[in-house]
Amino acid sequence: MQFEIEREALLRPLQAVIGVVERRQTLPILANILIDKGPDRLSLTATDLEVELRTEQPLEGGQPGQVTVPARKLMDIVRNLPEDASVHLAAEQERVVVRAGPSRFSLATLPAGDFPTADDVEAAQRVRLPQSQMRWLIEKTHFAMALQDVRYYLNGLLLELAPRQLRAVATDGHRLALAELAPELHIEEPAQVIVPRKGVQEMLRLLGDSDDEVEVILGTGHVQMALAELRFTSKLIDGRFPEYQRVIPDEDGPCAVVDRETLRKALVRASILSNEKYRGVRFGFEANQLRIQSNNPEQEEAEEEVPASFEAEPMEIGFNASYMLDALGTIDEPTVHLHVRDASSSALILGEKNRDARYVVMPMRL
Repeated sequence: MQFEIEREALLRPLQAVIGVVERRQTLPILANILIDKGPDRLSLTATDLEVELRTEQPLEGGQPGQVTVPARKLMDIVRNLPEDASVHLAAEQERVVVRAGPSRFSLATLPAGDFPTADDVEAAQRVRLPQSQMRWLIEKTHFAMALQDVRYYLNGLLLELAPRQLRAVATDGHRLALAELAPELHIEEPAQVIVPRKGVQEMLRLLGDSDDEVEVILGTGHVQMALAELRFTSKLIDGRFPEYQRVIPDEDGPCAVVDRETLRKALVRASILSNEKYRGVRFGFEANQLRIQSNNPEQEEAEEEVPASFEAEPMEIGFNASYMLDALGTIDEPTVHLHVRDASSSALILGEKNRDARYVVMPMRL
């Protein structure tokens, strides 16, 4: 195998796939990327056995072949070459030699046949939509995923497809985030898959805010995302996601209407003196204001008063400040609605007009 390519044309796909390569691997070959030179194309593949990223681009000339090389070393070499450099790669016995002008580097290789590539995903469902819409779904929900929970199905993001609905849901058992779109999806029957945390993080990194299309392919054990010159594949979590619809409060209960940014800043200040472990704050709902109080084991206290409209009997509810701040940080509207029924019920947090993103935070005993 040998080929010649401009530095920028090689650096761009290297930067795209390098995020998948873990610094500590269970298998030495997982520190490598697979370089596959075809008659008229070049592809680079990286994997950690859970997720796989493959780029492909046209490249005429050279000699076809496959080889694996240390990913981060090749990346560092190419990144530090002059911008206008032309890079020549050639496999020579058990080495890959990289030449650029007067520079020469010899890298160790491992057999390409040992590289664990994912099988082609047998599509159960295929959907196409703008990248910006897919990114919006993930941005609005991914923060609520659990982190290393023994209930492994919570350590990922639920993607739910129906004929006129695409929904993302995440929960860690203490709070829930839901976002949905109503695109025209040509699917035969509803489907649910759970994408693991790393897969979600990579999808968020790869998706842009443009109207360029992304194709999402759902298989029995994998989800695949196809962009212009890039294919991302992730294993799915094999488990049953909780019946999340049952924990979303109705909007018919008492509702506090508050300026989002005023509430967010007051909550940040009050949380400074909350218990560092539990992050609990007390919300006091009254006719014309929302009082926020916190204290900690050192007997330090904070109190904030925020203007609010609340047409119900006064009540007090404890919440985790971090969970509330996460929800407020993802709402784009200037005014938010907090639906609260009583001190033992979860709160539903919404933007004033947009109901496509909803957040649920469970109460705390303080």
